[in-house]
Amino acid sequence: MKEWMDAIVKPAAGPGLELRQVPVPVPGPGEVLIKIHKTAICGTDVHIYNWDPWAAEHITHPPMTIGHEYVGEIAAMGEGVTGLTIGQRVSGEGHITCHRCRNCHTGNIQWCKNTNSVGVDRDGAFAEYVCIPQTNVIPIDESLDEDVVAFFDAFGNATHTALMWNLVGEDVLITGAGPIGIIASGICKYAGARRVIITDLNDYRLDLARKMGVDYAVNTGREDLKEVMAKAGLTEGFDVGLEMSGNAAAFRQMCSVMRNGGKISLLGLGKPMVEVPMNDIICKGLTLQGIYGRKMDNWHQMSYMVQGGLDLHPVITHRFHYTDFEKGFAAMNSGMSGKVVLDWTK
Repeated sequence: MKEWMDAIVKPAAGPGLELRQVPVPVPGPGEVLIKIHKTAICGTDVHIYNWDPWAAEHITHPPMTIGHEYVGEIAAMGEGVTGLTIGQRVSGEGHITCHRCRNCHTGNIQWCKNTNSVGVDRDGAFAEYVCIPQTNVIPIDESLDEDVVAFFDAFGNATHTALMWNLVGEDVLITGAGPIGIIASGICKYAGARRVIITDLNDYRLDLARKMGVDYAVNTGREDLKEVMAKAGLTEGFDVGLEMSGNAAAFRQMCSVMRNGGKISLLGLGKPMVEVPMNDIICKGLTLQGIYGRKMDNWHQMSYMVQGGLDLHPVITHRFHYTDFEKGFAAMNSGMSGKVVLDWTK
């Protein structure tokens, strides 16, 4: 007899989500069933909710449960699972990889060509239970606040982007004060950056970045970035750039204010296509690194940074019970939010 659970489901191609009863997944060999405690809404989930062109391209088999940012406890284990225990607090890496391709064999699973994403390609974690392979289960120390762990997936994107380069004593520009950009600003200060400047057009989110400790939060719609740089004592330009916006104008501005030999991480996806300022890149000798997902080591770095004093609570702006998920998505769509956490405990 099937057991049933609540889940937030993309019912069909088109805007909106529904709270439905769906079967509780049964873990097969090598799989783990996780009882969900908290989840967080990601920008990807908002794309799916709104049914924009990205969602229409990637969500090919509705109905399906969405969501990939979560924390919970192990409820059941399939045959062959070892090293884990029932009731253990865990999260999970959302990119399920093939373990066969060249990148998987060399430890670069973030570049696996056969990635299958939780909440996009297969049923996700906006439900009372989610099932994933043991290889994707991440044990979580009991000392960590579950509201923060709920968005470790997004924290991992920020960690991967920021820690791609040495930050000690460096001047960092972050373009895009979405939740991941705001989290990255805190990571940069924690990791020893001299100056961290973040740009955006959204004053609400720039204020959140100030709470995370940035040196300057610049609204480029009415402030001159170069004047702020002069005030901050940047004489040659930025050493490191973190492009989080996917905005063509922001990327062009970043390239124009980098010092010669500067390094840029690119996380924000272009909408729909970004013109590349080749002359700046070539003549300044800039290094550009595309970032996708997380390295597995980032999960350990995240826990250790939080245990070491990195406080991510300012990023959390809204908390709702999962039955009020519509309010959470309204907050995200308004642009007047940071991370939105949904509580699945009864």
